[in-house]
Amino acid sequence: MSGKFTLSRATRADYGALSDVMFEAIRTGNSKYTEVQRAAWAPERKSGNDWEARLDQQAIIMARDASGVVGFMSIAADGYIDLAFIRPVAQGTGLFRALFNWIEKHSLARGDARMWTHASLMAQPAFASMGFAVVQHESVAIGDVHLDRAEMEKRPSV
Repeated sequence: MSGKFTLSRATRADYGALSDVMFEAIRTGNSKYTEVQRAAWAPERKSGNDWEARLDQQAIIMARDASGVVGFMSIAADGYIDLAFIRPVAQGTGLFRALFNWIEKHSLARGDARMWTHASLMAQPAFASMGFAVVQHESVAIGDVHLDRAEMEKRPSV
């Protein structure tokens, strides 16, 4: 990735590409999760009515470069950052910060009391660098597989 990307709001037409980014981010590249954990988290690409309904309820910003969609972030009505995924080739380029800056402006404009998320082991340092603090560490079960994560939050500056 050249570092040159454009940001835009995602539409239903982009949901397949967002699914591809999420799947690739979870299943390939460096991870603090085992292959078994990654396969449990994302056994296949998301699609269908449940995926569309989930995304329809959120504001989604995505980034494209010459190769296509390379990352996205979404925020629900209560300030919950539900999804934040960047293709491995685009990680470390400042893309997370660019996506988050848009999400934060959107959240502040709506008057959210806080922004919060359930951050994976990989995402926790990125959210911490944006001013998020850990509320609690958690372990979630997907079948017999457990994944560690943290609930994190950021409150607006007063």
